[in-house]
Parts: sequence; structure tokens; C-alpha cells
Amino acid sequence: MTAHAPAPAPKLAATILLVRDGASGLEVFMVQRHHKIDFATGAMVFPGGKIEASDSDARLREQSTGADALDADALAVRVGAIRETFEECGVLLARARGSAALVGADRLREIEARFRDRLNADEVGLADVALAEDLELACDLLVPYAHWVTPEMVPKRFDTYFFLVAAPPDQVALHDGGESVDSVWTTAQHALAEAEAGRRTIIFPTLMNLNLLGLASDVSDALERTRARALVTVRPTLGRTPDGKPELIVPPEAGYPPLPPALAKLPPA
Repeated sequence: MTAHAPAPAPKLAATILLVRDGASGLEVFMVQRHHKIDFATGAMVFPGGKIEASDSDARLREQSTGADALDADALAVRVGAIRETFEECGVLLARARGSAALVGADRLREIEARFRDRLNADEVGLADVALAEDLELACDLLVPYAHWVTPEMVPKRFDTYFFLVAAPPDQVALHDGGESVDSVWTTAQHALAEAEAGRRTIIFPTLMNLNLLGLASDVSDALERTRARALVTVRPTLGRTPDGKPELIVPPEAGYPPLPPALAKLPPA
């Protein structure tokens, strides 16, 4: 009898749901992954990615607000979420040291010109940027939203932390043209409808978190609901629908509403 190889360990990752109040209600920022990216190829996702070694730079604790109660891993996850959001869509959740406000558009353009490409090329880490620009990373603004671990049956696994953040009004989110080739501000309801119609590819965890976000009416409501909800780690399991079709199941205590029937199925490969 052939022994099964052990499941690969999930890689630590983080993602941010940037939200704003739009004309049609609560909107979230999403990017479309490049078709050559080896995970979620061509899919609409929230900005995010794997945690890098530089996200654990010891200098970052003194360059972050809201870090006092965080252990090293929890801080690295938040730093990684901030870094990925800056790299992927040009939004930097940071303040000038001692300031209450996030960096404005003019200052951001200067920082972006000096460091965004170098961050993407792994030539510098976010600690280098923060020290050079005398910035404090706004970890205090990241509200824990969800925690998902990829099932063991999937070859590429991630241990992903999701955070909810009100988008800075003075910064413009835009895809980077590299890892992401398109971007959009959308309501959760519209994104789900686009996926149901086959016009957008959205993987299962993103569908579920969009559906959960769709319960909120505006940014204030979304933040309030998120802070009040217990954060339950989701490890989807494989089950069957009443008609025998495979489906992924999440624990009911995580508080996710059911997906529309047409979307309640296994995600595309």
C-alpha cells in the first residue's frame, strides 16, 4: 500500500479589504491577478500575499503604531499586509512620525517614486522605507476580519489573515500592472453577481468574505460588525450537496452567510 505524502505546510499570508462609502453603498477594492501568477491565476482578489522575511525585521516594532500587544508573528502579518497593499495598489497605511493623519497624496507620490519598485524587487524591506522616511506603520488601523487555512488536499496552501481597513481618502488605489492587471472598486453584491454570471473569476475564500462583507451597509457598519464578531479560524472541509455534488464547508460558528446556490461549489483550479 502506497503511503500518502504529508500535506505541505501552509505559508503565512495576509490580505487587506480596503473599504469606502461609494454612491452604490459599501465598496471594496479588488485587483485582478496576472494570468502568469501561479496562485489564483486571473482571479479577482483583495490586495495581499505571502509574508516575507523582511516583514519580521526587528526594527519594525519601533516603527509601528498599535504593535505593543502583538507578538512577533502577529506584527509580521500586519506589516506584510501593509507592504503588499502598498506594492499592489499604491496605498500606504503609514503616518509621518508623531502625526495623527496618514501620509497625504503628495508625500505618498515621493515615497512611491523612491521605494515602490525597490520593494517589489525585494531590494529593500518596509523597515528600510519607514526609517528612511521617518514613518510609523498604521498597524492600529488594521481590524482582524478573518483567518483562513487552505485545506490539506490542496497542493499550494496558505495560512491567511484578512484585515478590514477604511481606505485613506487622500490616496488613490490602482493596480500595479505587474502581479495585477486590473482593479475595481465594487460592492460585494456586484462582485458576487459578476462571478455568478461568469464574467469574473473569484475563488472560494474571496467569495465567502465578499458575501460576509455584503451584510454591512457602510464603512462604519462594516467596522462595527467586524470588531463585534468572534474570529474563528476557517479550515474548509470537503462535503457533498444533497444531490451529491462536492462542496466546501466552513464551520457555522465563523458566521458566514450561505453563498448563492450557483456559487456554492468547489472553486476553479
